[in-house]
Amino acid sequence: MLRLTLIVTLFTLSLGLSACDTVYIATMEKVGYAKRDILSSRVKSARDAQEDAKKEIQSALDQFGKVVAYQGGDLEDTYKKLNSELQSSEDSAETVRKRIKDVESVADALFSEWETELGQYSSADLRRKSEAKLTETKTRYKDMLGAMNRAEQRIDPVLRPLRDQVLYLKHNLNARALAAIKGELVKVDAQVDRLVRDMNRSIAEADKFIQAMEKEPA
Repeated sequence: MLRLTLIVTLFTLSLGLSACDTVYIATMEKVGYAKRDILSSRVKSARDAQEDAKKEIQSALDQFGKVVAYQGGDLEDTYKKLNSELQSSEDSAETVRKRIKDVESVADALFSEWETELGQYSSADLRRKSEAKLTETKTRYKDMLGAMNRAEQRIDPVLRPLRDQVLYLKHNLNARALAAIKGELVKVDAQVDRLVRDMNRSIAEADKFIQAMEKEPA
């Protein structure tokens, strides 16, 4: 069993992420899940990942505020809490990036297949209708993906100063260090506000796309 698991793992690594996803999508189709179903499911996962990331980053900001407002107690313990919040935010951000890539992968496969199958119609009228539906779906997808990418691109500018402050605090566990980073709180707060707005727009676009996909016939 261990040998079989190792072989499967090595085979998966040799295929690479894109090839693995192609195999996964093909396998799912064989058991009755169409690409549009997988796309809808992955958009939901990306939406949920963004919601989680938004909450984690807001929590990290709250902890950052508590650190700079420190009045006494165990400063190292306070630092550890902030570092833990930062790590959770970093993990959530990475999940968002992965989920967006997963969405792009299956969307590319779906649209490529759809375009190929347009040439299989014998009815010109049905082909035109399908082509119009493809164009409409692509437009909705482009709007949604653009919103997701804009929100994702806001994440690192928010986390970057938090990383710096956590690193600085790690090596300077004293009140003077806290005073030095107080000025960063306002700037980070403004960045988080922008991130939350973009995340909310992206989540709304994902909901619209999901609703439209689920209303359409397979």
